[in-house]
Amino acid sequence: MPTVEWNRKQWGQEYNWVEKGDEWSVSWGGAEAQWFGAIFPRIHAFVPVATILEIAPGFGRWTHYLRTLCQQLVIVDMAEGCIAACRQRFAGDGHISYHVNDGRSLEMIPDDSIDFVFSFDSLVHAEAEVIDDYLRQLARKLTRNGVGFIHHSNIGAYERELSRLRRIPPFLRPSMKLIGYVDDPTHWRAFTMSAQAFERGCDKAGLRCIGQETVNWGSTRTIDCFSLFTRAGSVRARENHVVANPDFMREAELIKRRAHVYSASPVGAARS
Repeated sequence: MPTVEWNRKQWGQEYNWVEKGDEWSVSWGGAEAQWFGAIFPRIHAFVPVATILEIAPGFGRWTHYLRTLCQQLVIVDMAEGCIAACRQRFAGDGHISYHVNDGRSLEMIPDDSIDFVFSFDSLVHAEAEVIDDYLRQLARKLTRNGVGFIHHSNIGAYERELSRLRRIPPFLRPSMKLIGYVDDPTHWRAFTMSAQAFERGCDKAGLRCIGQETVNWGSTRTIDCFSLFTRAGSVRARENHVVANPDFMREAELIKRRAHVYSASPVGAARS
């Protein structure tokens, strides 16, 4: 169970950020290919806007692209080193403001000021109580028709199943895999979070979850979820559309194969 303290220590002290976060985009052929092949198609209907809030940007892997989609970009991270790295990386961008928080507070953000909130590949390590705290605050921080896109854990949907698998003695696991029982890596996902837990958190906060896609992430199970949400009175409020995408990592493989053709880099992504 990743706690706020665990996250602060892991990403603020122990992780070396040697590739500035780009190492997590290798499966897509690089950050550029992942952004334009997997992320931007999922958010394009909601940007550009006046003001974007990015929660937990790390070293700015997605900040690099978000900064071109708004007049004001606000980034908030619990790791001082991450905010310092972003300040340095985007020193020439006068429309970005930087904040260090406690891992769950958005009190530094004015109410009714955010048109689009974004978080990707970070809050998968946040438990339900942290996500709920953010949602309660975002109900105030979003503008009337503002929209959020948050990547979070869905491993809670498999909590009972994975709990049973963890009780299998190690010497029996190879045989169990042969008959279809697979003990996938959990990638430090938050076990109290799921797509349903996120939707419940939205309802409690006065938000409306309007779209969810559960995806497999280095797993045979759809252990992650992308959730779209808005305020209850928003013109974008609608019935929640939920889809399961067990082929997400297959999409990554296909994007990677072609990334070198379309990359803006003189070298381009490596062929695979």
